[in-house]
Amino acid sequence: MVNRLSLVRQTQIIGALVEGNSIRSVERMTETHRDTIMRLMVDVGTGCAALMDEKMRELPCQRVQVDEIWAYVGKKQREVKPGEDRTRVGDQWTFVAIDAETKLVPTWLVGKRSKVNAVAFMSDLSSRLANRVQLSSDSLSSYVDAVEQAFGADVDYGQAVKFYEAEPIGPGRYSPPKVVRAERTVIAGSPDPAHISTSLIERQNLTMRMSMRRFTRLTNGFSKKVENHKAAVALHFAHYNLVRLQRTLRTTPAMAAGVSDRLWSLEELVEATASN
Repeated sequence: MVNRLSLVRQTQIIGALVEGNSIRSVERMTETHRDTIMRLMVDVGTGCAALMDEKMRELPCQRVQVDEIWAYVGKKQREVKPGEDRTRVGDQWTFVAIDAETKLVPTWLVGKRSKVNAVAFMSDLSSRLANRVQLSSDSLSSYVDAVEQAFGADVDYGQAVKFYEAEPIGPGRYSPPKVVRAERTVIAGSPDPAHISTSLIERQNLTMRMSMRRFTRLTNGFSKKVENHKAAVALHFAHYNLVRLQRTLRTTPAMAAGVSDRLWSLEELVEATASN
């Protein structure tokens, strides 16, 4: 049982998970059964979601970038059969926001890439901000209405759209396509064109793929349950915001944004979020 593990062992397990190790590799490294590891991850991840919801309020962000990152639960979308609950299997997108100055991730949302979720994500982001911001996104059509519903006229919003060459066929097919041109478009308010960008949030997407095995492409480490997927994402962002030092900032995003007055240890995060 999770509550029989010492805090030191729990911290060891969570530390391995946030560094991108799979459940089975952590099982081998820590000599802890994978079911126990999974229960601990879900327990701590659920606590992390509640902790971030509590702390991410009245944020002084100035420039925010948003994007979505793809993963899947159970099976890929093309394998989902009629009659299966499509909210629980198939494609699962994580909507993510990042503050360009402090690198803080104020909110995220896991779900389908739908207009309903885009509106919910933007509404949640708007409720956490203390002032007017400049917002940048890609060209996902749902964002325009979602931003209008969530922010009204109280936002400076622009879209950065990149155009890529055709996907290569053959040995280089898994290499990222080259950007052939980029366009910046003002959607609402008066955003500074020089800061209409999604480069930082795209880099955060890479951090997610490197830090969570279930986001790694072409592996069998994908999430088997949507609850596990959501817990893993919450754990990642709590660790990222509170514990992980940013090299350029030389502090954590939470400290840079004034959300926390200290550097959290991983043990402190586990102790604050585990239910035992």
